[in-house]
Amino acid sequence: MAKTIAEINEKIKKGQAVVVNAEEIIEIVARKGAAQAAKEVDVVTTGTFGPMCSSGAYFNFGHTKPKIKAGGGTALLNGVPAYTGWAAVDLYIGATALPDDDPRNKIHPGEFAYGGSHVIEALVAGQDVRLEVAAYGTDCYPRKHLDTWINLKDLNEAVLFNTRNAYQNYNVAVNLSHKTIYTYLGTLKPDLGNANYCSAGQLSPLLNDPFLKTIGLGTRIWLGGGVGYVAWQGTQFNPQAPRSENGVPKRPAQTLAVIGDLKQMKARWLKGVSFVGYGTTLNVGIGVPIPLLNEEIARYVSVRDEEVQCAVVDYSEAYPQGKPEVLGEVNYAQLKSGEIEVKGKKVPAAGLSSYKNALVIANDLKEQIKKGEFLLTEKVADLPAEKAPPFKPLNERPVKEAK
Repeated sequence: MAKTIAEINEKIKKGQAVVVNAEEIIEIVARKGAAQAAKEVDVVTTGTFGPMCSSGAYFNFGHTKPKIKAGGGTALLNGVPAYTGWAAVDLYIGATALPDDDPRNKIHPGEFAYGGSHVIEALVAGQDVRLEVAAYGTDCYPRKHLDTWINLKDLNEAVLFNTRNAYQNYNVAVNLSHKTIYTYLGTLKPDLGNANYCSAGQLSPLLNDPFLKTIGLGTRIWLGGGVGYVAWQGTQFNPQAPRSENGVPKRPAQTLAVIGDLKQMKARWLKGVSFVGYGTTLNVGIGVPIPLLNEEIARYVSVRDEEVQCAVVDYSEAYPQGKPEVLGEVNYAQLKSGEIEVKGKKVPAAGLSSYKNALVIANDLKEQIKKGEFLLTEKVADLPAEKAPPFKPLNERPVKEAK
């Protein structure tokens, strides 16, 4: 018999809900079967913690006396440019933004020591952040310059808004060339010297709900140590990716756009990261509760690392040139063993996503639900939230060069 989210929430309020993490449900389903697990367990918690470039924060820094219009001007946060094109005192800082004086890759590989992600971490950590604004001045906003310090606690609204997080599976990156290369999946040694991947595997939220039966617009989630929501489908959302028989995509597939109150979050779960030779990004912690409404969902959430396949891709030629070449497929059990085989060679494998921290997130969410501190929400719409055309990678579109 199927359960409803309303029924599960009543059990949560009474302290009677049975909640386990995505590791624990594997053993339960193996012992008792999916049908019995669906009867006995109410919620399964998932987690992931890793670099997610499409992240950022917006906030309102409040009006000055006399007033200033940042919109149309420029703004710096600890020397990092913020986007001003919204309104007078609304700013957006992206995780990959860099100071104008950063040398980038002029001396290759660049260090990228500080960027927007580090500003976000500093704000969440309660540090004072220097705000510099240069405006053109208007009759109603006459001030043209502002140089001050801001702190998260003094801001009006402060919101984490990430347009592509929690990727549902991803590539394993290797390097077939004879030189070291520097990528968003880390440093890759020449001649298949190493392999890097980035997913929590069996703990990862969207791998436990591969068809997004329970996750959609309005789903309440654990975000950055606070509470957030699924705001929309994430960019590059691709439900057409090839899947295994268990329904799990074997290629980069669906993503989430998420939003939440930055003031509730913790610096431990929003960490600025520097990738040598590439740039800055933000390590984001996300946990998603999956209600066990029926036997079908119980089967999905019992997915094991060895049942999740992903593609091995050459990042020296195939990836940067947009070629659809795949060197092979491996599963997450093989990746987590620390070694995979590519083109007949044993290659050391390492994850950029922290499984240890993903488990901490899943367990923290589990305890909040058991204590009645975190209720589930009904999704108000499936993703994609509106009918969208089939996803097309850039290399499948005609590219017109600007004249």
